[in-house]
Amino acid sequence: MSKTTRNLSKLLAAMALAGAATYSMAAEPIKIALAGPVTGPVAQYGDMQSMGANMAIEQINKAGGVNGRMLEAVTYDDACDPKQAVAVANKIVNDGIQFVVGHLCSGSTQPAADIYEEEGILMITAASTAPELTQKGHTLIFRTIGLDNMQGPAAGKYVVENLKPARAAVLHDKQQYGEGVATAVKAALDEAKIPVALFEGVTAGDKDFSALIAKMKRENVEFVYFGGYHPEMGALLRQSAENGFKARFMGPEGVGNTDITAIAGAAAEGMMTTLPKAFDEDPANADLVKAFKDKGQDPSGAFVFPAYAAVQVMADAMKITNSTDTDKIAEAIRSNSFDTPTGTLEFDEKGDLKEFSFIVYEWHADNTKTALTE
Repeated sequence: MSKTTRNLSKLLAAMALAGAATYSMAAEPIKIALAGPVTGPVAQYGDMQSMGANMAIEQINKAGGVNGRMLEAVTYDDACDPKQAVAVANKIVNDGIQFVVGHLCSGSTQPAADIYEEEGILMITAASTAPELTQKGHTLIFRTIGLDNMQGPAAGKYVVENLKPARAAVLHDKQQYGEGVATAVKAALDEAKIPVALFEGVTAGDKDFSALIAKMKRENVEFVYFGGYHPEMGALLRQSAENGFKARFMGPEGVGNTDITAIAGAAAEGMMTTLPKAFDEDPANADLVKAFKDKGQDPSGAFVFPAYAAVQVMADAMKITNSTDTDKIAEAIRSNSFDTPTGTLEFDEKGDLKEFSFIVYEWHADNTKTALTE
């Protein structure tokens, strides 16, 4: 659908509303699709997104909603699979929903985003970090999290300045997100002239890494960076410990959740990960944290607060424009700043945050973590 066709469709919709003398749409809820993994190996991240977005919707509705209308969440499961994400995006189009929080995995978000842009649907992802997502000139695609080209250098800087390994291995899961952030880390190590003995991909879903671990032992690797998600990282940690391979391990926010310990056990102790700031530890968010805990929910997940912020930005932009016109709302998002539990957010022309910080944490086997940077 071209922009001209999109505008014509909006005009026809407005005319239909104006002509409905006995029925008002004003009371109908504004639906927001929550698109991400409800099932599959990284469903935990979908839970984080759902938790944050639903809390924002609940609190906004309690405060009176948006322009006299309530918000309503509609959940869609893409299992973090690109083909399923395309099917979900088309279902959202067919369901007539104009706003999306999601998707989550970068490889799924990108093809879905192309559909949303074409169909005039506004999307804010709280989790997809691949830079390519916002490099296509789209006008309706935003994110409330930083990029791999911010996260990778943050990890690389810490390794170069603090760990200073004699030899390193950089691994990834051959997917857009994992390979992207791993490549950024490798670039930092290369620039510092730290030898990268291995730069290799593993297949997502693999469970036996014994041959790879033996290879790293032969190469005298002291530090391993893995770009990917916790199922493979957990297996790498556990099998490395079982085989006497004692390198330090590090990964992106995709490895930083409590299921890493469920997989790796005691071997999770000392893993390093880059994560967004612990927004749940900010005293300014104490009331919001209590609201989560009163529901028996854990607000410490990496994507909980960015998902809350995604909904809030949408709602605030609707209020600014007094509209649900996605083009007007997108322009309002680019032209204003938004006070959210993740800080004051401002967006550039591509739809990325102007500022975002990733913190390096050390993970502990009791599922706590210690900040190593600020």
